[in-house]
Amino acid sequence: MRICFVCMGNICRSPTAEGVMAKLLADSGLADRVTLDSAGTGAWHAGELPDPRTRAAAERRGLELGHRARQFTRHDLDQFDLVIAMDRDNLRHLTLLAGKRDHPAVRMLRSFDPTAPAGAEVPDPYAGGEDGFEKVLDQCERACEGLLAHVRGRLTA
Repeated sequence: MRICFVCMGNICRSPTAEGVMAKLLADSGLADRVTLDSAGTGAWHAGELPDPRTRAAAERRGLELGHRARQFTRHDLDQFDLVIAMDRDNLRHLTLLAGKRDHPAVRMLRSFDPTAPAGAEVPDPYAGGEDGFEKVLDQCERACEGLLAHVRGRLTA
């Protein structure tokens, strides 16, 4: 199974979700059955490491984020079983790339969090303070737990 997490610049939210999910997969013994990636809807930060504040928050929780930012392309839609958007703008961009309103492989990350309200987003922490990066990690951890259950179900089906 192949999963790609998508945010705007691929330096805060999507690499965080990728790192959280990688740890969950490793801890559950499924890392060899799932390939993860992340990308941005824009190419502003292509080739860059995640934002230093993102990396620092992740390191405090034992996560290592070594991903280099890249832009998501139409071709990527055919390469992944699931494409996970962080917010409605990302989702809109992905569905426009898909050429139809609902692409079956495109979902919002927080749709996997049973405690999140319908349509809940992972807010972009880029222009805010340190607490925003911790909040993103909290939301990614809860949603990725649900995503892990979804992945387990798909792998055993």
